[in-house]
Amino acid sequence: MSNNINLGSSIPVPSVKELVAQPLAAVPEQYLRDVAGDCPTGDPSLLQVPVIDMTKLLSPMFHELEVQKLHDACKHWGIFQLIGHEVYDESVKSMHNKSQEFFNMSPDEKKLYAQQPGSLEGYGQAFVISEDQKLEWCDMIFLKSIPAHTRKLQFWPKQQPHNFREALDTYSNNMRKIAVSIIGFIAMALGLDAKRFSEAFEGGSYDVRMNCYPPCPEPKRVIGISSHADISAITLLTDCGDIPGLQVLKNGQWVFVEPIANGVVVNIGIIMEVVSNGIYKAPYHRASVNREKDRFSIVTFCYPDTKFEVKPAEQLINSDSTALYKSLTYDEYTQSFYDRVKLSDDGIPFIDTLKI
Repeated sequence: MSNNINLGSSIPVPSVKELVAQPLAAVPEQYLRDVAGDCPTGDPSLLQVPVIDMTKLLSPMFHELEVQKLHDACKHWGIFQLIGHEVYDESVKSMHNKSQEFFNMSPDEKKLYAQQPGSLEGYGQAFVISEDQKLEWCDMIFLKSIPAHTRKLQFWPKQQPHNFREALDTYSNNMRKIAVSIIGFIAMALGLDAKRFSEAFEGGSYDVRMNCYPPCPEPKRVIGISSHADISAITLLTDCGDIPGLQVLKNGQWVFVEPIANGVVVNIGIIMEVVSNGIYKAPYHRASVNREKDRFSIVTFCYPDTKFEVKPAEQLINSDSTALYKSLTYDEYTQSFYDRVKLSDDGIPFIDTLKI
């Protein structure tokens, strides 16, 4: 991404964790949302997010069947859980611990890494652009991690938590390994050049967002993260525990993505929706909160290298299937999104602005 792209900024807001640390008689008005007309929550016994096994994708015996299963998951859900990826080890668990340690530090310690004017990086909340907008029940720290030269280390905790920087470096590289591998199979499922996509993500960029969702006395009246589709190519999420919170919109219902031990949630982003010419959809998803416990998660947004053009793949365009989306350079695509943030109250989804 070019240095001249304006990534916007966010207005400082109170820490939710500090808020719940005081006796809280009622949730402040700025967090309460209108739940009238909200989609219902689906029965988890009836609707479950698909599970894809990397060991089967790599196995000559099961490869073809698992690639078809992957295609169906991307086409009908836009999200799946990945198991068998072989990089979930002590380093990933270590990053989970470091993330929780960070949010449990004192307010003064965390504020050393607070977002600065003109930057989304650091500790705070994302995309708060108005004093009047509803706030999310979430504290976060957002850091650009790969390539290493894009890191703004003033936002990376240095002394406490101990070895935070080393843990995040290892974690980010682990997530890149998963992304490079699974994006190749996603391309393969579309009939595209798997090697080209894997190489684009080997040299891509990876941004990490760590989330803390404190317990809330009125969990059904707030939202951890509002409904949205990701602008990445794919997004990888790991839950730091077994508390469900991520929900995906499927058939007009919100479906909980139940945490799986050693699993990584893979979410299709808008870049891949464009590349697939709409065959795969970037699903709307959100985060709910609960009444009793903190929930922590780590999200890695995965982008291809800056030479990658965001446009429908030529192999998918023919007399029966015309291009549905514009062709943009990587920088044009990214800047168009951050320009849209200021207009988000017009109700037009970002993906619709990319259509021909």
